[in-house]
Amino acid sequence: MAAMTEAAREVFLSRPRIGVLSMLAKDGAPVAIPIWFEWDGHRILMFTGETSPKIRRLQNDARATLLVAAEVGEKEEWVAMDGQVSIHPDGAIELAARLAERYWDLNDPERAATLQQWRDQASALRLLEIIPSRIRSYTG
Repeated sequence: MAAMTEAAREVFLSRPRIGVLSMLAKDGAPVAIPIWFEWDGHRILMFTGETSPKIRRLQNDARATLLVAAEVGEKEEWVAMDGQVSIHPDGAIELAARLAERYWDLNDPERAATLQQWRDQASALRLLEIIPSRIRSYTG
């Protein structure tokens, strides 16, 4: 198995890709959900609502993995980052706005309206942060 170089990993993660966040349910069962993310070279940032089941799961057990894989038709590659998720009350709306610009066409009125709803309810958003304790990758 060939791991990506750090430079290749940075290029791979700089593209708008969907990550899969894997956590543990209270009974220990794995739970995986698709999620937008931002990688700054040192940490993964994500956002969610304060009442999201993700929050309850992560408060119960903060261990998680974010898996990011290439799309069908691309060269086979993936990056998995393991670590503890910390939950922050500040910074989520700023991240949500950056990610909306990255993942959506904000000229679409429905998308722009959703972003405005998030802004209107910014105090109910939470910033999720993983500083990876382990990074694994593959390039084919």
